[in-house]
Amino acid sequence: MAEFAWEARSRNGELRKGTMEADDEAAVNARLRQQQLNPVKVKKKRAVGSFQIGSGVTTKDLVTFTRLFATMIDAGLPLVQCLDILANQQANKIFSAVLKDVKSSVEQGASFSDSLRKHPKVFDELFVNLVHAGEVGGILDTIMSRLSVYLEKRQKLIAQVRGAMVYPAIVILVAGGVMTVLLSFVIPAFERMFQDFGGGKDALPKLTQVIVALSHAFVSYLPFTIAAVIIGSVAFTYSYRTPGGKRFFHKALLKFPIVGPVLRKIAVARFTRTLGTLLQSGVPILDALDICARTSGNVIIEAGIQHVRKSISEGRNMAEPLTEAAVFPDMVVQMISVGEQTGALDQMLNKIADFYEEETDIAVAAMTSAIEPILMVGVGGMVGVVLIAMYLPIFSLAGNIKAD
Repeated sequence: MAEFAWEARSRNGELRKGTMEADDEAAVNARLRQQQLNPVKVKKKRAVGSFQIGSGVTTKDLVTFTRLFATMIDAGLPLVQCLDILANQQANKIFSAVLKDVKSSVEQGASFSDSLRKHPKVFDELFVNLVHAGEVGGILDTIMSRLSVYLEKRQKLIAQVRGAMVYPAIVILVAGGVMTVLLSFVIPAFERMFQDFGGGKDALPKLTQVIVALSHAFVSYLPFTIAAVIIGSVAFTYSYRTPGGKRFFHKALLKFPIVGPVLRKIAVARFTRTLGTLLQSGVPILDALDICARTSGNVIIEAGIQHVRKSISEGRNMAEPLTEAAVFPDMVVQMISVGEQTGALDQMLNKIADFYEEETDIAVAAMTSAIEPILMVGVGGMVGVVLIAMYLPIFSLAGNIKAD
């Protein structure tokens, strides 16, 4: 049921307002007429589930909820009571409203997984499918514990990558600001000072002349540069939204030096952890692969996993199509093949995930270590060249004064 805001007039013409839960607008209108009110305006209120994770409900909120819910279910508390307790103690008002809506849906007879499915922006397909598997198998507490572990590991992986990107982003931003100030204000001021000393443009050292010309071009063409950046950003966004553009950029990222190998390790860790968790929880392999493909975050890897899924549906094993897809390292394919042959694929996948999560830690640290000196040398070199160019005429003037 959805919530509707309504306005209606009574028999004496008085305008009344309120909210009402109903299946649709027609039900609201019918109920208002039963109350001898003439509907004027009925509008569906925005669903709480439309909030995105990260803007309304954070992954930390979700992990905490999952962990506490698993503990309560394991202790024998009824499902509705667990939801009621967690909704009332939830500090995040948005998440609290979501949990109250889930509780209301369960009380009306819907299953827990179907109630969660009404809020896809908060509870993704992986979460809902695992809960459904737990309901069917009668192991909801175990599933929720596995989910909380999975979410914690996923959040740690995301935090590592984001943390590695923060330093380079800050350095590049500061460098851009410094160069903008130097080219827009500092260099013109030095140029005026040189002119006051009677030095013509041709009398300046060649390096200084180049930097002054660059400053003039930067100031003169700044509006065009800003326009070009905006147009380029819009063009990139548009092309990225097309299937061909997204495929091109995702393929380029996987082949990019330093970053590409890290992204592949992250992809392997995410795929094996997700698939291992799903299989261990009793989700059919075809459904599990479909979920893994759509949560991979890269269309090249998604296409490879979908190829594997199609091959398995035709009766083949997993290792051969994984080799054909050429998206994962040979070692991963061989370990998966061993897992299939021994009947312990879920355990093997989790072992691979543990290994590659450690590899990702090392790769992210190595990437950060490699990027830092490159950025420092690049930024220091740019600023150093500008400063040298500005001080060369001063040294020249000082030499001429001393000679005189």
